[in-house]
Amino acid sequence: METKKYSSYAQIDRELEILKIEKEINYQKLVFGLKKTKESFTPQNIVSDLLGTYSSAAAASNPYGAIINTAVPFILKTAVPFIKNWLSKRKRGD
Repeated sequence: METKKYSSYAQIDRELEILKIEKEINYQKLVFGLKKTKESFTPQNIVSDLLGTYSSAAAASNPYGAIINTAVPFILKTAVPFIKNWLSKRKRGD
């Protein structure tokens, strides 16, 4: 890395301001990436990703692939909220 030479304090201040803005941009990118990653870790996404990988790898040997691909989204949208609700009621003692 080449050493920079400045001829005035204004140039130094300008460079510091640029670095400060670049730092903030990188921080916001990191926060956005973490938020997207957190949103992708839902039970529905995890199971559908696993099943998608399984169904694409075993599509030729699995005659029930169409049924699984149709039933899984329905089950996830219906059963997962039901189970979460049931578990939360058990924790409260209802």
